[in-house]
Amino acid sequence: MKITEIAFSCYPVTDIEKARSFYEGLLGLTPTMDHPLEDGHWIEYGIGPSTLAIGVAPGMTPSPDGCSVSLEVDDFQNAINELHQAGVEFAYGPIETSVCHMAFIKDPDGNSIGIHKRKPAHS
Repeated sequence: MKITEIAFSCYPVTDIEKARSFYEGLLGLTPTMDHPLEDGHWIEYGIGPSTLAIGVAPGMTPSPDGCSVSLEVDDFQNAINELHQAGVEFAYGPIETSVCHMAFIKDPDGNSIGIHKRKPAHS
């Protein structure tokens, strides 16, 4: 077996409309696929060469302790300011490291999402 890429990352959500408001309204993502399921719902957002999905389905349970995705932003401080103004809960940071700026926020279900900006020498 040879793994060639990560096909997608997914966050389980409990309320698809509330999640859409967060991911599309606040984060500004545009759906590239919206698929109602017999017992749930699946939405994908193309971000560069990657895909972030949100879904409601049996066995999918949101958790702040699960894996997290970090989203690269063009203007870190502006993103942080927008998130604070929107009342988004911050789980960690913002902090600066030798290679980046980052913070972790929570979506409406408590899932952890990284907000990230590489420093120019590390792009």
